[in-house]
Amino acid sequence: MMALAMSAAFPPAPSEAPAFLDTALVARCRAQDPAAYRAFVVRYERMVFALLSRMLDRSDPDVEDLAQETFVRAYRAFPSFDPSGPAKVSTWLLTIATRLALDSRKRRRLAVREIDEALDATTGSTPEISLERRELGRAIGDAAAKLPDEQRAAFVLAELHGLGIAEIAEALGVPENTAKTRLFRAREKMRAFLASEWRHQ
Repeated sequence: MMALAMSAAFPPAPSEAPAFLDTALVARCRAQDPAAYRAFVVRYERMVFALLSRMLDRSDPDVEDLAQETFVRAYRAFPSFDPSGPAKVSTWLLTIATRLALDSRKRRRLAVREIDEALDATTGSTPEISLERRELGRAIGDAAAKLPDEQRAAFVLAELHGLGIAEIAEALGVPENTAKTRLFRAREKMRAFLASEWRHQ
């Protein structure tokens, strides 16, 4: 029962950016072509804002500032990006954003917003289904707020951005076993919290 509930609560995240960035545009970005980089920003800004909004409070001005800083750092680092390497350009960009978000959370404690967009409403939903989704979204937000920053980051990257263990490890700068442990513990804590909430309803 819990497995089914978790499956419904955390469906695979749809891609928030095109999976393929043409090699010509990457090459121009690596050469720091301003026009190409503007196209790169337009293509990936929603993905970066989504990640930062999930890691921080969406009303916090740091979200916009950190998004800008993410792209500034990416622009500076693009010449060293290896398009033939194991990391996709989207994962590389999420790595920069994730580390900036974790650094920001270490400097000061931030309110954690509800992760409602993890449960996007489907076309034709009834008011009752929409209400259930909102309530579940609030419960997920409450559970995620209780996670340590590193576990929350692993959870967001896996469940809401669809990254694999190797990509999460790269984003967090930790060994794969550490990333796997953090994600496992985050999921266990989320399950326990949600099970407790449902028992009291």
